[in-house]
Amino acid sequence: MKFVVRHEMRNRIRVHMWQREMSYFQADMIACYLEEFPEVTAVKVYERTADVAVCYKGSREDVILALQRFTYEDGLLKERVPKNSGRSLNLEYRERLIQKTGIRVFTKLFFPAPLRALYNMVSAVRYLQKGAGCLMRGRMEVELLDAVAITVSILRKDFETAGSVMYLLGVGELLEEWTRKKSVGDLARSMSLNVKRVWQNVDGTEVLVPVSQIREGDLVTVHVGSVIPFDGVVMSGDAMVNQASMTGEAVPVRKDPGTYVYAGTAVEEGEIVLCVKKAAGSTRFERIVMMIEESEKLKSSVEGKAATLADALVPWSLGGTLGVWLATRNATRALSVLMVDFSCALKLAMPLAVLSAIREAHDHHITVKGGKFMEAVAEADTIVFDKTGTLTKARPTVVGVIPFEGRDADEMLRIAACLEEHFPHSMANAVVQESVRRGLVHEEMHSKVDYVVAHGIATVIGEERVVIGSYHFVFEDEHCMVPEGEKNVFEQLPEEYSHLYLAIAGRLAAVICIEDPLREEADAVVNSLRLAGFSQVVMMTGDSERTARSIAKRVGVDEYYSEVLPEEKARYVEQQKKKGHKVIMIGDGINDSPALSAADVGIAISEGAEIAREIADITISEDDLYQLVTLKVLSNCLMTRIQRNYRFVIGFNLGLILLGAGGWIAPTTSALLHNMSTLGVSVKSMTNLLN
Repeated sequence: MKFVVRHEMRNRIRVHMWQREMSYFQADMIACYLEEFPEVTAVKVYERTADVAVCYKGSREDVILALQRFTYEDGLLKERVPKNSGRSLNLEYRERLIQKTGIRVFTKLFFPAPLRALYNMVSAVRYLQKGAGCLMRGRMEVELLDAVAITVSILRKDFETAGSVMYLLGVGELLEEWTRKKSVGDLARSMSLNVKRVWQNVDGTEVLVPVSQIREGDLVTVHVGSVIPFDGVVMSGDAMVNQASMTGEAVPVRKDPGTYVYAGTAVEEGEIVLCVKKAAGSTRFERIVMMIEESEKLKSSVEGKAATLADALVPWSLGGTLGVWLATRNATRALSVLMVDFSCALKLAMPLAVLSAIREAHDHHITVKGGKFMEAVAEADTIVFDKTGTLTKARPTVVGVIPFEGRDADEMLRIAACLEEHFPHSMANAVVQESVRRGLVHEEMHSKVDYVVAHGIATVIGEERVVIGSYHFVFEDEHCMVPEGEKNVFEQLPEEYSHLYLAIAGRLAAVICIEDPLREEADAVVNSLRLAGFSQVVMMTGDSERTARSIAKRVGVDEYYSEVLPEEKARYVEQQKKKGHKVIMIGDGINDSPALSAADVGIAISEGAEIAREIADITISEDDLYQLVTLKVLSNCLMTRIQRNYRFVIGFNLGLILLGAGGWIAPTTSALLHNMSTLGVSVKSMTNLLN
């Protein structure tokens, strides 16, 4: 596409696309397109001027070439562009804020006093109705206090004060509504589906196809641990489906033939074949937004305390006003007290602080599903790591295949990949990727595949039972044997690698050696987490004692546990919680799901199993484990900001009340200072916590 370079500096370039302006969808298209390039670190699109600012690493020429190749006619790109990007929402609220400020300035400059008074009285009707509504419900809330303050100002013919109060209240409402909707939208988008390929059921055979090929009426197979990609009706099979992300239900729901399933829910047990009813899944985003808004997930306890305290202080504000009037018989002093209330700042600043922190976490590629989870992270003192894919790199690689009984190594890898691709995990992905690298194309050759969580996979090829998985699963559960005369080879397997065992007809057929290197930053992250406030760092893994001991020593954890099953991880978390500890669990696999659910905060790796991401309360990127430190520091800073807000709001407004009661400041000054402080603390609460 044609463009001109407007400005550039080191690792940043701003270009003007060869068009007058962009539609919202076009802006989202080019942003989505550029963000997919690994050398691009940040993109900002200005739809009104058709400008694009790109921050990058590496070669400038690569960015220029990428921009030249871009086209709005790319059909596959159109399907990848996220719906409801929030671009129109931001523009709408910016324009509303500008409009409100413009009207305020225009009326003050150009309306004569009588007309301005009439305008303010008409504008006051909305606030008076809210105050009357509080009285009719028998509740003394902040709306009543606002209505009384505006009414008293109008009765005293102080229309300027009434107008200032209403303007600042309106701006505060707009800012709160804008920030809340934006934060909810960002959160919902991050929770939306990111499924690229699915298993289509064609004449009883499963074929892996892109999501874009699926149409209404197609049959799709969903295996255990996978997210259901479309709305549909179950045609065969049965499963326990976790619907927490959609309905908030904590207990999985049984789904059998004839029942309806929703996109975004996850299969915990079993597998199903569904008939697709809504291929686009367009209602997924709206349902998530509705779920967030209706649930209490966004509410942290500090937000609840702020709202409760705000309402509780309303009677005291009214009582203080009456007391000052009775003591002084001075209406001006009483009105100065009435113009000040604690409720506005408390109710506005605390939710804004929490939602802004969630937004800031999202900017650091950390998805937080509710404010209460950031509060729990700040309070947590124990953090539990799964090893594979968390402390170790999320992309293990196959370094060798050791066949037995003279079998062909490539054929064994081909069979292993055929099974493993149905249940993606970091180890399974390594097998599949190595098969692709070697060009080992395969057709589905097996019967139904059974997955045993944290153990392995079993199926039948021809008339022979084939199993692949851990030592415990293959040799102890399945009672497979090492072929005679090859025990020496088996005993000399390289100890520095993890082992995946493949057995056919009860006999070991091959051992796949997988390198799962420790993250370079793992030990530094553990030390940083201790400095950030964690007193206990624990590692739990299903690997052997030898591997676990080696990793634990290198990382420097306080405790480690080897050869643990999923239920044992969850049991440990529950035991720590009973001892009074606040526990964070970090994992990436299906076997981590019970512990993620049991913890005060469950954190999943973004490239891990789909069900782990759905169940988890927070998701971090696989790229950098330091995001855990960022999350902890961000949560700590949020709690500090909230406590600072409490002190400022109470102290500043109490000072205004005392000055007003003493007659040192007029009601207009009291109202101005109060509303300016409310706006100031709210705007401050919306700023970033981290540099």
